[in-house]
Amino acid sequence: MYEKAVSIYMQIKDFVSAGRLMQYCNTPKLQLGYAKAKESEGKYAEAVVAYRKGKDMDSVVRLLLDDKLDQPTEAFTIVRETENVNGARMAAQYCERRSNFSGAIEFLLFAKDSEKAFALAKTHDAMEVYTKQLGDKGTTEQMLAIAQYYEEKGSPGIAGNYYAKCGHPKRAVELYLQSGTDVHIQAAIEVVGSARDEALTGELIDYLVGERDGIPKEPSHIFKLYMALGSYSQAAATALIIAQQEQGRGNYKLAHKVLLETQQALQQHSIRTPQDLARALQILHSYILVRVLVRQGDHASGARMLIRVSKSISKFPSHIVPILTSTVIECQRAGLKRSAYEFASMLMRPEYRAQIAENYKRKIEAIVRKRASMEEPEEPKTACPHCSTPVTETALDCPSCRSIIPYCIATGRHMVLDEWTQCPHCKFPALYSPFKKLLEVEPSCPMCSNAVQPSILQFTKDAKEALKALLPDVEE
Repeated sequence: MYEKAVSIYMQIKDFVSAGRLMQYCNTPKLQLGYAKAKESEGKYAEAVVAYRKGKDMDSVVRLLLDDKLDQPTEAFTIVRETENVNGARMAAQYCERRSNFSGAIEFLLFAKDSEKAFALAKTHDAMEVYTKQLGDKGTTEQMLAIAQYYEEKGSPGIAGNYYAKCGHPKRAVELYLQSGTDVHIQAAIEVVGSARDEALTGELIDYLVGERDGIPKEPSHIFKLYMALGSYSQAAATALIIAQQEQGRGNYKLAHKVLLETQQALQQHSIRTPQDLARALQILHSYILVRVLVRQGDHASGARMLIRVSKSISKFPSHIVPILTSTVIECQRAGLKRSAYEFASMLMRPEYRAQIAENYKRKIEAIVRKRASMEEPEEPKTACPHCSTPVTETALDCPSCRSIIPYCIATGRHMVLDEWTQCPHCKFPALYSPFKKLLEVEPSCPMCSNAVQPSILQFTKDAKEALKALLPDVEE
């Protein structure tokens, strides 16, 4: 009867004998009585153990923070784990006495004393600590106080964040635009997209087009705004303008990325891609494919892609001559003599001739001068997926049914129903066999650049339905 024995020992103040039996006692009352006795004797470590067993965590924290034990790390851990309010107050006082204001702010918030924590943060320039500890759990009043603090401190972007959180979108947008960084412009777009306020939208558009300061901002911001507002047709038109600008500068990968991401965003909202945007991506992707195909030794397909690109050469103003030169060279390699002659003749125009690289100039001049046999092998034909009429492999418009045919992202050729697969990431279609062959050498999608293992490719079960879903919006 250990507990009875301990109770008697404690009544007669024989704490040594009681101590030998405390390990057998589970009653909190006995543990707390023993803890107080040990504390009165100055045996604080033993008292802490007993207070723990008696579940008096306030006393545990109090003793650990006492100068005689001075074990703050353990005390802080207990407060964080238990979120004990009284313990938090003691921890805050301990930290403040030692000028540990970050710790004091943390524990004041645990103690539900937000006002004092905020005052301490203001006084000691520790608002970041306060906001980090507060997280997203703060009240509207707390968020407003933080917003006003940062506004007074001259940090408009951060102030905007807190005005947005406490339901003041207009002031948030004003401060975001005052900051003017890309990050804060994006934040303003998100706030306007959520608010759906016409006046606020107009204010942001005026800023982005340069009405306020005479400096038009990057068109990508307008695109993101239209996307946030759900104005997808305007977003697509803006994306096309951005891509055309980047393509005109010779930034083909960036232009490709803009168009791809726009098309994917439209698809996520079940909106058909406008035809002009789809065509722009198709031309750019054909150009990007050339290097992939030539690396594989497929000069015929590379030449066909260059022919497609060269027919829209005005869209590549920064590299007209290099692209036409590559077209001539690849057509010669592939035995496409008539096409080589046509583009070589184009290069002989006065505006281009002087720009031809010296190591290719004589060869191109010879092609035009000799004008050898104009025969070239006929391009193979495969069935149109819409009407089954044989169509040349790289034609993307069926002359019979007048339908637009989707292209394979691995070859640039038009899709056929019995070889239909798709990239598991971007969902763009590809011809199964050539796509798998490409991935075995270069295991990444040529459209979205994500890694794709050839073993996971599968034939599309309902290719007709997949075809239907890919038709661009001709009306747009």
